Amino acid sequence: MKENFIKVTKIQGCGNDFVIVDYNEFEKTGMLMSDFAKKICDRNFGIGADGLIIPDVCNCSSDADIAWYFYNSDGSTAQMCGNGMRCFARYCYDKGLVSKKQFSVKTLAGIIKPEILVDGNIRVNMGIPILEDEKIPFKGERKLFAVDRDFEITPVSMGNPHCVIFTEENPFEMAKKYGPTTEKHEYFPQKTNTEFVKIVSKNEIDMCVYERGCGITLACGTGACASLVACVLNNLTENTVKVNLPGGAVTVEWQGTKENPNKNIFLIGPANYVFNANYML
Repeated sequence: MKENFIKVTKIQGCGNDFVIVDYNEFEKTGMLMSDFAKKICDRNFGIGADGLIIPDVCNCSSDADIAWYFYNSDGSTAQMCGNGMRCFARYCYDKGLVSKKQFSVKTLAGIIKPEILVDGNIRVNMGIPILEDEKIPFKGERKLFAVDRDFEITPVSMGNPHCVIFTEENPFEMAKKYGPTTEKHEYFPQKTNTEFVKIVSKNEIDMCVYERGCGITLACGTGACASLVACVLNNLTENTVKVNLPGGAVTVEWQGTKENPNKNIFLIGPANYVFNANYML
C-alpha cells in the first residue's frame, strides 16, 4: 500500500523556523521544490515556517560532505541562511547524514562549514563578507530614500544581499514601516534583506530584519553577520558582539577591518527541535 504521507521535522533557531525534509521523502510529493515550499511553509494551510530545507547527500561536490536546497516561504531560493544552517547542521548530525561534528555543506553561496560545539550551540563559518557593489549586487548611493525619509545605508553580502541601517529608534517598528520598501528598492536588483540596528554597547546590538521573501522574522543569521560587518566598518562596535534578535540572541565574530576585510565571519547560536511529524499529502 502506497504511503500518503512524508516524514518532516521542524527546527527553530532563535524563532527562525524551518521545515526539513529528506530528499527521498520530498520525491514522494511529485511537486516542484518551490511549490512545495509555499505549500508546507504556509502558516494557515501547511505546517508553517520561514523556509524549507532539503538535505541531499548524493548531489554534493567532491569538496563538500553534503548539499542542501533552501527555499523561502514564498518559494524563492536564497543563497544562504545562517539560522537555517545551524538547524540543518543539528538535523544532519543527529540523523547520521554526516558523521563529523564539523563538516562542509554545498550551498548557492559556496561551501559553508558548521560545527556542533560541546555546549550544544552550533558555530558556522559563514565565509568572507562581500563588499564590492557589483557582487552584492548593489547599484546606487549610500543614501537611500524609503517612504518618508532618507537613510544612510551600508550594503553587505553574506552570499545574499543585505542593507544595514543604524537607528536609535525601535528596530522592530522601523522594520515594519520601512522594510517592505527597502526590500524592493531599485538599488538592489535582486531585492535585499534589511537590518535595522540599534547600538547597545561596543559589544552588543539590537537588530530586527525584514527578510527578502519572508518579511519580518524572529531571527536572521546572515543578517546578524552583515550587521556586525557594518558596525565594524563604521567604527561602532568591537569585532565580537552579542546580537539581540526578537527571537533570542546569537554571537558573531569577525576579525576583519575596513583596511583588511577578507576575514571569515563566525555565527554562534542554538538550534532546537520543535517536532517530528507525518505530513499528509
